[in-house]
This record gives sequence, C-alpha cells and structure tokens, in this order.
Amino acid sequence: MTSEPRDLEEEVDELVHLYGLEDDDELGDEFVNENMPRIEVSEYPAYMVAGREPAVEQRDWRLSGEAAEAEDLSFGGWGSESQCQDLREAYRYTHGRASEEYECYVIPEEEDEEEAPDVFCVTCKTPIRALEKVLDEHKEHEVTPLSKALESAKDEIHKNMYRLEKQIIEMENFANHLEEVFITVEENFGRQEQNFESHYNEILETLAQKYEEKIQALVEKKKEKLEALYGQLVSCGENLDTCKELMETVEEICHEEKVDFIKVSRKREEIMRGVVTRQWPGCLSRLTSMSFNTNRLRKFLETKTDVEISAQPALEDQTLDFSDVEQLLGSINTIPAPSAPVINPQAPNSATGSSVRVCWSLYSDDTVESYQLSYRPVRDGSPGTDHAESTVTVKETYCSVANLVPNTQYEFRVTAQNRAGLSPASECAVYMTAPSPPVIKSKEVRSCEEAALICWESGNLNPVDSYTVELIQAETPGASGVTESVVGIPTCESLVQLQPRQSYRIYVRALNVGGPSARSEPATVHTPGSYFRLNEQTCHPWLTISEDGLTAVRSERKTPTREPPPSSTRFTRCVAVMGNLIPVRGRHYWEVEVDERSDYTVGVAFEDVPKQEDLGANCLSWCMRHTWASPRHKYEFLHNKMTPDIRITVSPKKIGILLDYENSKLSFFNVDISQHLYTFSCQLHQFVHPCFSLEKPGCLKIHNGISVPKHVTFY
Repeated sequence: MTSEPRDLEEEVDELVHLYGLEDDDELGDEFVNENMPRIEVSEYPAYMVAGREPAVEQRDWRLSGEAAEAEDLSFGGWGSESQCQDLREAYRYTHGRASEEYECYVIPEEEDEEEAPDVFCVTCKTPIRALEKVLDEHKEHEVTPLSKALESAKDEIHKNMYRLEKQIIEMENFANHLEEVFITVEENFGRQEQNFESHYNEILETLAQKYEEKIQALVEKKKEKLEALYGQLVSCGENLDTCKELMETVEEICHEEKVDFIKVSRKREEIMRGVVTRQWPGCLSRLTSMSFNTNRLRKFLETKTDVEISAQPALEDQTLDFSDVEQLLGSINTIPAPSAPVINPQAPNSATGSSVRVCWSLYSDDTVESYQLSYRPVRDGSPGTDHAESTVTVKETYCSVANLVPNTQYEFRVTAQNRAGLSPASECAVYMTAPSPPVIKSKEVRSCEEAALICWESGNLNPVDSYTVELIQAETPGASGVTESVVGIPTCESLVQLQPRQSYRIYVRALNVGGPSARSEPATVHTPGSYFRLNEQTCHPWLTISEDGLTAVRSERKTPTREPPPSSTRFTRCVAVMGNLIPVRGRHYWEVEVDERSDYTVGVAFEDVPKQEDLGANCLSWCMRHTWASPRHKYEFLHNKMTPDIRITVSPKKIGILLDYENSKLSFFNVDISQHLYTFSCQLHQFVHPCFSLEKPGCLKIHNGISVPKHVTFY
C-alpha cells in the first residue's frame, strides 16, 4: 500500500517535467498530493511549438488503484490545439478547479540516458519503451506489460520443457530398445561365427588326416608293385638261363652223327627190353645222359612260363571318400542345446494397463533360433484360482505381452530353442501390469480461488504405489501439455494449488512398479470463488438434497412424530445439513437464496458440532436465523445462544456469507441491496463448514463458485 503513492509521485513528476510545468508551484504541489487520483492518457505529446497547444485524449481519469496499476501509459504524437486544453480541463476536474486557467509550454526533454523497456511488443517479440509504442514502427503493434509477457514466456518454456522431457523419455526408451536389438543381433552373429570357425577347423583337420592316410596308402601300394615286378624279373632271368643251357645241349645232340644217334636209340630200346650185351659198355652212360636231357627238355617245354606283367605300371583310380567330410559340413548347424536364459528384473515404465515388456539375457556361447515365453497370473493361494499358462514364441530377447489384466502380477518363464532342442526353463520372474485409470468423484470436488480438493476411486482391486494429479489450464488455446503435475500422492485425494480466476482440466493417474496408468476422465475446476456441495451424510432425514447438491428442500408432508435416533454425523434434532467447504484458509464467499416467509438458519459450524442441538445453540456454530410470524420478520445472529439486538428493515431474498479465516470474521450481507447485516468475530481454531437449516417446510438454494462482490471486500 505504501508503494502506490511513491509510484504516483514519480509518474506525476514525469508528467510535470514533460509538460514544462516545473515552474508552477501551485500546480506542482497539487500533483504531488498523495490523495490525487491517477491520470491515464492514451496519447502524449513529444514536442510543442509556440502558439500551438497540445491535445490529449481523455480516458477514465477516475480509475481505481488496481486499475491504475494494471494500465500502461501510452504516449502519442502532438494533435490539434484542443488537446492541451483537454488536459487542463481534466486536471481542473480532478482537483475541483474547472474555472482556473493554466498556460503551459513544453520544453523538449533531453535524453540523458536510455530508459529501460517497460512493455513488450507481441508483434515483434521484443521489449520496448512505452514511448516507442506511438513514435516508432510499433505504433500499430500489440503490446503487453513486461510482467505478463515474462509469465507467458515462462509458461511456454515450461510447456516446451515438458514436451521435450516427454520426447527425451520416448527417445531413450526407443534407444534402449534399439540397443537390446543390437546386442541380440551381435551376440547371435558372434556365436554363429564362433560355431562356423570351430566346424571349419574340424573339417580342415579331417581333410589333413585323410591326406596323410591316402599318401601312406600310395607309398605302400608302390612298394608292393615294385617288389612283385622285381620277383617276376628274377624268375624270368632264371628261366632264360635254363633255356640257353637246354638249347646248347640239344644242339650238341643234334650235331652227333645220325648213325650214332640211331644206334644209341636202338640200344635204348634194347635196354628197355632188358636185352643188354657186353659189346656196348659205353652206350649205357650215353643213353642215360641223352634220356635225362630229353626228359628235362620235355618237362621244361611242358612248364608254362608266365610272361605277363604281374603289376601294371598305370596308377589305379584313387577315388577319395569324402562322405565323412560331407557329414561334417552337414553338421555345422548341429550344435548343443542352449543353456537356460535369465529374465531381467522389471524395468520402470515397462508396462501399461494391458501389456508388459519382458526382457531376458543369454550366455555368450549359446546359439538360439527362437524363444518360448510362458506366463500366467501369480497364484494368490485361494482355491479355484489356477490359471492356464500361455506361451508365445519370439526371436528377440524381449517380448511385449498384451491382453493382460491391469494392476496384476504375472510370473514369466522363458526357454531358448535351436535345432538341438530346448534349453531348461529360466527361473520364474514376476512382472506387474500398470493400474487401471482412477475414477474422479466429480460430485466431491471442492475448490476456491487458490486451490482445489480432488477425490477419486482407485479403480483397482489391488493396491497401487501412488497417484499423480495432472493440471491443464483449459483456457489456453490448443493446450495439450501438462501445466503442472503433483506426484507421489499416497491416498485417493489431493489438495492442489491453483491460480485465481482460471479454468482447469484435472486428470489422475495411478502408479505401481509397472508404470503409470492411463489418464482418468477429466474433472473441470473453475477458480472464480469457493465451490462446494451439500454433504448428504450430514443431512437430516426430513430434508431432500437436489441432484446438483446445491438445493435443500423440506416438503409439506406430515412430520413424523418420532425424531431420528442420535447420530455423530447426521443432524437428528435440527433439520439441517452441512456443506463440504474446501479446507483452505483465506476468504470464502457464497450466497443463499431464501424465502421471506420461511423459517431458516444459515451460517457455519465446526465439523464436530453436536448434531442433537440447534445451530447457534453452542460455541461451535455461528448462524443467522430468520423466523416469520406474519407480518413480522425476526432476525437473530446466534452464537452460543447469544444474539445482538439488531433490526433489519429490508428482508433479504439472497444472503451473502463471507468467511474470512485470516481476520477470524464471519459476515452476512443482503445481496440485492449490497447491505452489510452483521459480522461475527470468531475464534476459528480449525476449519468450519457452511450449515443450513429449515425449521418449517421451504427451500434453500446455494449459489457458490462466484467472485467476492466489491461491496463485500471492505469487510
């Protein structure tokens, strides 16, 4: 409050200086008067020549202090001669001096130093001075105060930062996914390469072994053939020597005389007949020799001589048997069955309400063609809860399993498979799906100018870890990003701070280890003033609450003879009901539409006010009671059965109630004539709630969610 006169003095001094009024003592004294209303002009002269008077367009000289602070001075160029006269008339009007005349001359001000920008050009997106609004190219541009432009820029930056963070998270998740795929491909190809290298080394070793075996067989075959040929050559030489010898013997026999040969032949015949004479003593030896040689020759000729080569010089067809090598080549992919995979722990934000992403790892020396992932809900131990196991086959080391139940634990097992068979199953791992979206209780939402109390139902059978409330300003054009988020809420309600006179769309998410749920259906909250509904749990059985929770009706039906049994939450004697006011300190205002001819009570009370007593009959309630006995209206302002002596001449049809926690006051007003009725000084050590009572059949209608009227702000 103290800074407003000082700012006013500075603005007036600037006006005096620019209009050349420094020498006018009286005018200067009046300009520095702290009680003078602020003068707002839409055009301001830059120069003035002799004989020409400036003209200033007058604009609401009696603006209030708040409006004066909100308005920005804008200066224009010199206009017609009547502008200066208009300025003087405006000044005289504000000071009660319409009859006085003033002459003023403006001396152009020398700019000693450049003034700091005080407004923001929306068109050019740059800060400027207010003077430039009319003197430069910014004359036709849209301008706004620097503070508002700064807030808008901050909001835009926050929204962009949120979108950027969301995009970064998406890119990180995508990068992690690519990294997993890259690692899987690299591991598979690495194992395949090692497998190929191992098998090809085995094939080379087999070929080398077969080479050595074949070379050894060729050497032995060569030795065998050469030995056979050598033996045949020696036998041929011996036969040749025998033939030569026999040939020489036969030639000797053939060279003997024919008579001797015949004689010897005859002697031989005689010897054969046994007739031997002594006249042939040498014939016997000759005959024996001839017979021996003849028999020898005959036997030799009868003997079959082998004249064929036992070993042919040509090489035999050495066809190599590569069947075992082919078998090795065919068995390259025949590898051992892989070892059991290991399922990784569940990663944050890896699940939705109906799906979950499961990842696992392998040993480096395993080669796998596919995986079989089996899953089912975790058994809770109750009978009849066994679920069938489902199986899905994938080739990667991860799998997104869909069609699951929200906020439910599932156990997973995975096996690896190749041509050799299946691996053992992995250890069981438990993953959890994200929760279902919560359900906001729209009828229980309460708000005021600076906050809102949001209540919701979990929407999940199993408990969740926490909740997040997301706020979006509904009036922002094209707003899709989150204006603010409140995280880590453990219960199903939250008191969130808001900006006055705004509209919000509010969403709630549930979170568990699997991640956040989808957004709930939105609840719309407006913050022009306090908004509440009547609490049916406190309502007397004879009252009826409307569907919107803002009207209480007591019908004309016959009143039961017996009162309801006592209760700690529901009114049983006083036919009353309480409203659910948001538990926020500050100022709360609402209005009640009443019937002049009905008996009613309106006010406030603590939540634990005795429900078996009338309102105002104790120290826990403050009320205004109206009793009508034609033609007299009686008004009482009750607290602890005490009331001041106050007479109200104009019966209110709509009563305004202002609850001020900061000043510990409760005020009542006649809304139609803006009349203050009465103010309680209350000791509000805890929060109170509005209360309404109908002693006779009638109707009370509450109007809330409205701004505090001007005539109320002074109390």
